Amino acid sequence: MNSMTGYGYKEAIDGSSEISVEFRSVNSRFLDLSVNIPGFMNPLELDIRKRICEKVTRGKLDMTIRLHDSSSDATVTADTKAAVRYRDEIAKVATALGKSADDIPLSLIIAQEGVLNVSHSYDPELYWKKVEPVFEDAFAQYLASREREGGKLKEDLLSKLDTLDSCAASLREFQPEMESRFREIITAKFKELVGDRIDENKILEETAAMLIKYTVNEEIVRLSSHLEALRHEIDTNPLPGKRIDFFCQEANREVNTIGSKNQFAKISQIVVTAKDALENIREQAKNVE
Repeated sequence: MNSMTGYGYKEAIDGSSEISVEFRSVNSRFLDLSVNIPGFMNPLELDIRKRICEKVTRGKLDMTIRLHDSSSDATVTADTKAAVRYRDEIAKVATALGKSADDIPLSLIIAQEGVLNVSHSYDPELYWKKVEPVFEDAFAQYLASREREGGKLKEDLLSKLDTLDSCAASLREFQPEMESRFREIITAKFKELVGDRIDENKILEETAAMLIKYTVNEEIVRLSSHLEALRHEIDTNPLPGKRIDFFCQEANREVNTIGSKNQFAKISQIVVTAKDALENIREQAKNVE
């Protein structure tokens, strides 16, 4: 089990190249992957995405590659026509302000966009050979952080699931007591109405009717089945996030039905405990891949 929250960072120097790679992710319903790389590496983006998607299926993930090479070949070209146009227009502004066009500094002209253009010659495949080991180390750190956090989430989920199993067991144990309590309630009402002239068969009929109306045995069986399936998903499915939410919905439906049929304070307490545990599991499932 992995958490959707993770972080990994690695930096290295390879000759004249300074390289850093960072992975950072938070929760998301689906995989929302943002790949931030130098422009000259754009031809490699699809391959980088494929590598990441092989290991990550959910979460909002930002991956950034930074690269600076002090020895890269740079070609500088000047657009003299643009420089002249800038000079002429700036001179008009200077004249309007009562200044001399001769006072316009060369640095101002050169600083204008498009006057000097710098281009670098990069071989993306060559640089990827330098970036790849840094990428793999940062990615491994990131995956390990998600796995560590996922282990903590799994412990918490199983703890809440133990609470739910205990609630289901308590409900099963209460079933025989429920029949006895219904019989006591009905007997007391008959005595109040007719005194000692109690019709035993009538009491049995009324008890059976109440049991049919209020028994929660079927709901308990279905609840136990959902909890068993939920534990199986947590224990065996490496990507259980969405399945956890599904089984929690099904289990919550049975708990709500039990609560609506309930006539006893003891069951009310069990239902509250079960709903609280289910809500905690559903919240934690939002962090699980």
